[in-house]
Amino acid sequence: MAPQIKYTKLFIDNQWVDAVSGKTFDTYSPHDGSVIAKVAEGDEADINLAVAAAKRAFHRNSEWRLLDAAQRGAILYKFADLVQRDVEYLAELESYNNGAVLSFSKNITQSGVQSIRYLASLADKIQGDTIPLSGEVFSYTLKQPVGVCGLILPWNVPMLMFINKVVTALAAGCTVVVKPAEQTPLTALALAALLQEAGVPAGVVNIVNGFGVGAGTALTHHRDVAKISFTGSMEVGKLIQQAAGATNLKRVTLELGGKSPLIIMNDADLNIAIPYAAFGVFTHQGQICVAASRLYVQSDIYDKFVQGAVEFAKQRTVGNPNDPATQQGPQIDGEMMNKVLGYIEKGKKEGAKLMTGGKRIGNSGFYIEPTVFADVTDDMTIAKEEIFGPVQSILKFDTLEEVIDRANATNYGLSAGIFTTNLNTALQFSKHAEAGVVWVNTYLASGPQAVFGGFKDSGLGRENGLHCVDAYLEVKTVTINLPKKF
Repeated sequence: MAPQIKYTKLFIDNQWVDAVSGKTFDTYSPHDGSVIAKVAEGDEADINLAVAAAKRAFHRNSEWRLLDAAQRGAILYKFADLVQRDVEYLAELESYNNGAVLSFSKNITQSGVQSIRYLASLADKIQGDTIPLSGEVFSYTLKQPVGVCGLILPWNVPMLMFINKVVTALAAGCTVVVKPAEQTPLTALALAALLQEAGVPAGVVNIVNGFGVGAGTALTHHRDVAKISFTGSMEVGKLIQQAAGATNLKRVTLELGGKSPLIIMNDADLNIAIPYAAFGVFTHQGQICVAASRLYVQSDIYDKFVQGAVEFAKQRTVGNPNDPATQQGPQIDGEMMNKVLGYIEKGKKEGAKLMTGGKRIGNSGFYIEPTVFADVTDDMTIAKEEIFGPVQSILKFDTLEEVIDRANATNYGLSAGIFTTNLNTALQFSKHAEAGVVWVNTYLASGPQAVFGGFKDSGLGRENGLHCVDAYLEVKTVTINLPKKF
């Protein structure tokens, strides 16, 4: 049964409102392509209203700014309790809107609760330093919220990205305007309602549904927005970075995807490595930024690994995300499905050996078979570009030194992994891999405590971890004259 869709309007200044233009747009089910809701379509006029509300809520005498840090944290803890209360509904709504397998959505939602509690705990841990300046002075630093933040969400895990960005900003004391991905606005709206129920004052959190051209552009160019945080493609991230300096010098955090290498050494335990390698690229239909989409296998075990990988892929169950037996659901929409199928065709034309999969499943919804390519080389398109689909590309290598250089020969640098029983090999790879996250004998293990972000074109800044709030803070030095009078 489809979950009830409770919210489809814009959320501005704690009010549910229609777009100024009165426009709406359709949001779809990836399972069968059907329209599941008509959602208010915001544009520049709505962004202006939302930013104005957020600016009022950030005023020094506002209800939000007058709260103690511990009181901010208490509101966020209550938000965590409300998400926990509604965890089943939120998971179903996320799955319905973006096609994620329901079990995956439930895990993501539950991890979101943990993230809220972790980030809420940071609200009263923001501290400055004393500075031992020379002379009769007392000098110290204050860490203060940067101001109104524009937060732009992706469609692949929109609920978790909402939580990570919004709760971090609120823990720091900022106010926010959120622009959900046009494909997946529904859980952002549901979470806004829970923040209101938790007691977040008017104007602190605002949600403007809409498209990149319109709402997104207006948000990134707005003079009263002090910071932009964006998760999405590298191409759009570069445009946002340019836009952030067009009107004022906005702070920017960017998480822009990757083409992550996973290395399988000759001494790896294949009973562990083969399933992890598959999970690393097939999880959520391959629609994860850290997908292990470049799989390097050492030459002595290459053929054996490929055989095991093919068998594993063939066993995966693809189908309705609500079916408990389903392991892989649909791509987000027809455009993304066709893009992935296009990459598969390029792989075949460029000489990669298609071992299994490679085709669309059925005519309803946006399903693709789990796909495995062997004999892939570094110069092939499927080895260079982010596919964002269930496509495993297996390459061969001989030495550790060789594969480190090949793994690093990309503009991306989000994550990397290695399977080996040799500690020195693991440490050497971890040291030299040009990636913000490195996994050893595991893949995708993470949590709110672990700092996340990329090298090179995979982004700027870091999320999660003890210091994630620093990206939403300004540091001010205060120096006071203390003349001797005794």
